[in-house]
Amino acid sequence: MGRNVNDILIMKKPHPCGCNEFLLLRVGVDYKMRCTKCQREIIIPRIKAENSIKGVKNV
Repeated sequence: MGRNVNDILIMKKPHPCGCNEFLLLRVGVDYKMRCTKCQREIIIPRIKAENSIKGVKNV
């Protein structure tokens, strides 16, 4: 599935702050994402991220 940098990913489970929308910063073997509410950045493996995505908002 082609994800692009600056897409907003809607995840199945929310971040501990309560928000489930993340800005995609880097795509590769890992995804680097930033929470749109608290601005924390996380890096998770691509396979785990792909299984956790509920939807995409193109920006």
